[in-house]
Amino acid sequence: MDPLLLAALLLGVAAVVAIILWTRLDAFVGLLAGALVTGAVAGMSPADLLETVTGGFGSTLAGIGIVIGLGVMIGKVLEESGGADALAKMFVRLAGKGREDVAMTATGAVVSVPVFCDSGFVILHPLARSLARRYGKPLVGLSLALAGGLAITHHLVPPTPGPLAAVGLLGADLGTVIVAALAMAVVLMPVVVVYSRVMGPRLEPRLDPALAAERDAVHAGSGGDGAGAPGGGSGAVLGADGRDISEEPPDPPVGALIAMVPLLLPLALIIGNTVTGAAAPGSFLARFAPFFSFAGEPAIALLVGLVAAVYLLPPKGTPRTTVVGWLTAAAASAGMIVFVTGAGGAFGEVLRASGVGDALAEAVAAWPVPLVLVPFLIATFVRLAQGSGTVAIITAATLSAPLVQSSGLDPAVAVLAACSGSMVFSYVSDSYFWVVTRFTGLSGGAAMKMWSGMTTVLWLASLPLLGVAALVLG
Repeated sequence: MDPLLLAALLLGVAAVVAIILWTRLDAFVGLLAGALVTGAVAGMSPADLLETVTGGFGSTLAGIGIVIGLGVMIGKVLEESGGADALAKMFVRLAGKGREDVAMTATGAVVSVPVFCDSGFVILHPLARSLARRYGKPLVGLSLALAGGLAITHHLVPPTPGPLAAVGLLGADLGTVIVAALAMAVVLMPVVVVYSRVMGPRLEPRLDPALAAERDAVHAGSGGDGAGAPGGGSGAVLGADGRDISEEPPDPPVGALIAMVPLLLPLALIIGNTVTGAAAPGSFLARFAPFFSFAGEPAIALLVGLVAAVYLLPPKGTPRTTVVGWLTAAAASAGMIVFVTGAGGAFGEVLRASGVGDALAEAVAAWPVPLVLVPFLIATFVRLAQGSGTVAIITAATLSAPLVQSSGLDPAVAVLAACSGSMVFSYVSDSYFWVVTRFTGLSGGAAMKMWSGMTTVLWLASLPLLGVAALVLG
């Protein structure tokens, strides 16, 4: 690789990491600064560099900005209306007694498709605590199951913002990525259950009383499930099946089947667009291609899902101003993700225009590793360096885009690789690490064994699945 272009790449990436780690600025500024440093060192003129940055930013958001905003809005309505709680209770009933950890994992995996995993854990953790007391299960095990289920789809399945951004940056087919990512998530869910069953009983004795008191205060202040002992003691209320239901969170105001509509409807439209678009001309499925080519476009499909969420999920009598407030809050939380995605697109456009991307692709092609591992390893290193899975996915997609375009690697496989690499070793620089461990009541080494260990096991388990995806998709 040309030494000047190599220096441009290394200094640009170093600028991104340094700004995120050691300044008060965030990933948005870091990626823009990285783009400017890379272009300047590579010899681009100031005018060309600025035009490339703004053009890359705009073209990226033209394809993905609306979709990210709509996806976050659907999640906010699901969260605030009680839809997430309804889904959790449905999975608990379906799983049955003795498989509460399976129910928690399934609940997390479904809820985290539109809802940020941090919010999903805070919302659903009171139910995990209630189940732990009622059935005598380790709280650490049920918390791990819930957190792991949330993490899988948060890192893998669009319309979660990170994977969705990677789809746009790499030019992958969204329907293909959704189907493949869901298949990977289903295979990884048993890994979560097994790890939670192994580590839960071992770490339960190490619960920190101080953190437990802090957690109980938070739940009490937010209308959580309160305190008390299991087994029908003082104040117990027994249900028809003999269970103590005195501490069970009240039934949510929306039914589980209704809560699933805003999730399943846009996914069905997007997948329908992929299937009918690939159908042979003149076949039965091809007749529906014109409809799905419009309704299955991600922006339209998610708009349909948002309309369904707004009119189906809020309890009867919810004021319009309340729902508008939910959507406004969602737009605010989506804003930074949209900006980071756009900055990633700007960085990628600079890599292409400066020639750094082509040089990197040629150099990487000579490495003695499968091409599918390149975005995986980039995401792994970025995640370890700065902690954010979303930033790791976007950075890996940005840097590997030239390689994908020149090598023939299927963009959907590259998306899955970047997303899988971002799961590695969540630790103190990751906000979700603190949410999971503090709400559970673990600190120090026990917290690392609980959550850093879980994410690293998922990272390792995703490697053979990537190999299968590469064989199937090409």
